[in-house]
Amino acid sequence: MDKELEAEIHPLKHDDEKPRGNSESRTEKDGSFKKASHHSRFAQCRTVVFFFLLFTCLFVVFIISFIIPCPDRPISQKMWEINYNTAVSYDFMAFKDINEDTVQDIIFLYKDSNSSSSFNISCADEGFSPCVFLAAVSGANGSLLWEKPVAQEVANMECFDHQTTKGPPPLSGCFIVGKYNSFLAVDSSTGEILWKLPSSFGVNTSILTPFLNIPDVTDDEVQDLLLFLKSGREIKSYLFSSSTGEQVGFVSRLNLEGDVGYVMHVTNTGAYYIIFHSASSLYGYSLKDLYEQMTGKKNKFEEDPYWKIMIDNATHRIPPSHSWGTIRYLMKVPGSAGEDILLVKSDACELLDGQTLISKWTLNTSEVVRKPVLGYYKPGALAIVLENGTGEQRKILIVDAASGAILWSYTLNSFAGTPKSATVKTADRRSAFFFWSTTNQMETVDLQKNLYMFHPTFPNIFLELTNITKNIVAFNVLFEQNHHASYVLLTGPTNQEWPGPVSLSKQKVKENVLTAQVIWLGPTRRENEQTIKDRFYELRYKREA
Repeated sequence: MDKELEAEIHPLKHDDEKPRGNSESRTEKDGSFKKASHHSRFAQCRTVVFFFLLFTCLFVVFIISFIIPCPDRPISQKMWEINYNTAVSYDFMAFKDINEDTVQDIIFLYKDSNSSSSFNISCADEGFSPCVFLAAVSGANGSLLWEKPVAQEVANMECFDHQTTKGPPPLSGCFIVGKYNSFLAVDSSTGEILWKLPSSFGVNTSILTPFLNIPDVTDDEVQDLLLFLKSGREIKSYLFSSSTGEQVGFVSRLNLEGDVGYVMHVTNTGAYYIIFHSASSLYGYSLKDLYEQMTGKKNKFEEDPYWKIMIDNATHRIPPSHSWGTIRYLMKVPGSAGEDILLVKSDACELLDGQTLISKWTLNTSEVVRKPVLGYYKPGALAIVLENGTGEQRKILIVDAASGAILWSYTLNSFAGTPKSATVKTADRRSAFFFWSTTNQMETVDLQKNLYMFHPTFPNIFLELTNITKNIVAFNVLFEQNHHASYVLLTGPTNQEWPGPVSLSKQKVKENVLTAQVIWLGPTRRENEQTIKDRFYELRYKREA
């Protein structure tokens, strides 16, 4: 009774007497709640930061994608053509990616009284009437990149990139020798005239080609220019600074006479030599000797010990090779250990080792009509394309560069001014070959010229890509982006007295394949023509290394 009365008077007393363990447990629960509350607030903050960063990134992407405009790039057209109504054309084209859109642009010459472009340039601005314009057009769509009147008349011209030892990217220039006392350089990227000087070549001289781009001798870290001229029967050499056009040293007279051709060759020891051909003989001049003759100074150039002994000191003559025919063309051919030298003679073609000049092989040919071109008939095996024959027909010979063996041959009709053959490497390490011919052997004003495409996978088939009746001045085939190929065609009159329509056009090869005609070179027809065209259409191309 006393306990019950006490409980009624003090109802909370028993709670105070609960075991301590329960009290401690409750305290721990309270701490856990506080910690959970803290973690919850941290998670909320982290979520806020995450979404803030995500929003910021999306906002930046939006700005870049929609507000800041992307640089405009010209759309590469399948075919384009530009025309000049009353002009004269020249057998000259150079290629360079000027506007950096990965498509090769085209530099060419034409003669007219006034520019036909929006640049509003006239010959009178440069003191000419009429004059020769040097122009660059976009390879993607034919739009004019730049244009410049350069001379009353052009005698010779070369374009190349000058390698620099350090500093900015290589300079790119076109060097032009005018017929009337002018010598100038044009920046091929901008059309700006870098320098222009009166020429000191004298009258009754002819400038020989090619111009040679040689290692820097003026200590301005830019390659310089070596020219050879024929004055009467005498051959002279001139050295110029590419940067300023100023002549370096004096004129050197070589121990050569008559018609000559030449190449610059680097031996296995790194020594530079100019190999000349005159009639049936070869002559060698070291760049070291030429520089010292023109300047009277010593230079860093070296001589090759083997060549120094091989070349006659007095005459500069190189010992004769096996064939004694008249040398018509001289060219370098990549070999297994450097570059070899191909001699195209009146009775044979002969390949010489690039270091010893010992004959590797000889092929009997008597009428090679132009300088050969290189390609690949077998995968990865270099071949030489010869055009043998004069008059109405020529025989195309594809020759193995290593052995001189004939891999393929076919006879085509020729016409006046038949363009040289062209090749472009395919992804299967062979080449597509391009030849011009005609089905009509009678020379008429409207003579039809046919462009044929050939690939070694179909040795008995041509594809006739196109045919035209215009006068062809220059032709070439280019590797294009995305493993495509295109051909460039320049047509028009070349007679200065008879100007007329001039046209420059570019066409993707695969677009022509769609409408091409299959030409069978023999009686055997094993495959469906559409299957053949599909195979040609699917060809992929690659850039030469």
